[in-house]
Amino acid sequence: MASSRNPRDSHQLTDFEPPQRLFAAIAECLDAQPGLERFAVGLSGGPDSAAMVICCAKLAQQNQLDLHLFHVHHGLHPQADQWLASAADLAQRLGLDLITQKVVVDLSAGLGLEAAARQARYAALLEMSHANGVRALMLAHHMQDQAETVLLRLLRGAGVMGLGAMKSVTPQGNVLWLRPWLDVEREEILAVVNAFSASTGWQPVDDPSNRDEALGRGALRERVIPALKGRWPAWHRTLSRHAQQAAEAEQLLSEFGQQLLQTVVAPALPKGKSCVIDLLSWRGLSQAQQALVLRTWLAQAGVPMPTQARLGDLMRQLRQLHALGHDRALQWQHGASVIYCVRGRVELHAKI
Repeated sequence: MASSRNPRDSHQLTDFEPPQRLFAAIAECLDAQPGLERFAVGLSGGPDSAAMVICCAKLAQQNQLDLHLFHVHHGLHPQADQWLASAADLAQRLGLDLITQKVVVDLSAGLGLEAAARQARYAALLEMSHANGVRALMLAHHMQDQAETVLLRLLRGAGVMGLGAMKSVTPQGNVLWLRPWLDVEREEILAVVNAFSASTGWQPVDDPSNRDEALGRGALRERVIPALKGRWPAWHRTLSRHAQQAAEAEQLLSEFGQQLLQTVVAPALPKGKSCVIDLLSWRGLSQAQQALVLRTWLAQAGVPMPTQARLGDLMRQLRQLHALGHDRALQWQHGASVIYCVRGRVELHAKI
């Protein structure tokens, strides 16, 4: 892995002034993290992440911050090497080094290509952050991304606690994932890249998978969103507001869920052992409270939220078990995790 440096030696940043709204959003996000002198940006080479890198490079130059650029090479597309070269070219123009990591996307867990690639990408970004002493990682998700995420989660049955979609600040493995542009229109972001390209000649890459109708988000962009835009031009703003309101409701539910979870935690846990649910106590809750406790429990463990149908299946199986001493132990697999229930204790384990 290459080291990073402050982009003070980049002449291509000298005359570039990012739009104040986008620049201020990044600055405010970083200012909210006290003592932060080093941060990173995830750079795919596409226009959104490139705009984020350009703005962050300007901010790092002005404030003498240590900026890292992380690129994940999935190897899923024939042009992946060209995307890496394009990202490295942008980094060089900005006076920065690019830290790269190749990943192998594991499809054996049944998550689907999109989810498996995202899981591998996030794991690599987290690993690069830890390896380089980075505790804040910038991502370029914007208003349209947020609106698409709300739609996809709604269609996949993620439930109320999933409709808050992406957060502006998300703790992930001792690293803060920052998304300062969730209320920014993509047109504003593209204007940054277009201006930079016009003055330097650098061009962002185009990932055709973004329009691949075989993938969920690609089908949404090619088929569903054009219809939405034709009838409701401000659809993305409406769904973005919905995400903010859902996030507030999710916060209240999360606080109540934490309180409920504490009432059903199994006693006398070994030191360092993850939260274990006492089945008898859980069965004493109402059905809605039972579902909330399980969602809170899974979210606390960092496990992807199951659909309503999948969660209903788990609840049905837990209710069918005797409270204590049943001779048939439960093993319920969900993605890379397995839920066990033995002698009235419900435990969560990572799949080996």
